[in-house]
Amino acid sequence: MDQKRLALALIAVGVLLTGCATAPERGGAANDPLEPFNRRVHAFNDVFDRNIAQPVARGYNAVLPQPVNRGITNFFRNLGEVSVLVNSALQLKPRATVITANRLLINTTFGIAGVFDVASMMGAKPQDEDFGQTLGYWGADAGPYLVLPFLGPSSVRDGTGLVVDGWYDPINSIDDTATLTGMTVLRVVDTRARLLGTTDLLGTAAVDPYAYTRDAWLRRRVNQIYDGDPPPDALPDTGNGQGEDDFDPFSDEDDDLFDNGAGN
Repeated sequence: MDQKRLALALIAVGVLLTGCATAPERGGAANDPLEPFNRRVHAFNDVFDRNIAQPVARGYNAVLPQPVNRGITNFFRNLGEVSVLVNSALQLKPRATVITANRLLINTTFGIAGVFDVASMMGAKPQDEDFGQTLGYWGADAGPYLVLPFLGPSSVRDGTGLVVDGWYDPINSIDDTATLTGMTVLRVVDTRARLLGTTDLLGTAAVDPYAYTRDAWLRRRVNQIYDGDPPPDALPDTGNGQGEDDFDPFSDEDDDLFDNGAGN
């Protein structure tokens, strides 16, 4: 089965599962019927992260000067703008579509393949759209919360979206296996290095890191779908008493991540 047929199959399964999902209840339990499975995957991811991903990411930051580090981050973000552009158009958001198209043009040319974020210097800030958000925009329920091996927090809907977003990823069009593997590994390490600043904060902010991560992630996805202005009844009422509004472990603010220790 080729990638497109696989994605279509996953979309069909996702629609069926999200259609059967129960409405959210206080405490977030209804969003997490897969909790026993999710906790096992979360524990596996935590062991992998502490013993492999974090040490590699810290070494990456220690070796690379911050300007080079930032340039690599900008390069991969520029590649990701392709997916943002497609999903902005699919959500009928003309402003976000135009901004992203301009960012791609400016950064790919004047920014030397995106290494320098010239567009942001000109006031064109990056947008944030993916196919999971597109499905949510058009009314698809998130379905059960789902922790993916290595990838972490997701949902049935957003896991499906990851596959579809892969269609637009320029890296996936690389034919050479060694180059494709190297680019993928570099992107993963760069992403983890940017998030190092949140690791200690998450550990100290939550009595139950799994529940805290789940609830913060669910709230953040709702905020993304509604472009930061969700109606009050759209936000999941987690009721965990852990101050989810005070700290977001999934912040996209790269400057804050670097200031908190991800940079050099």
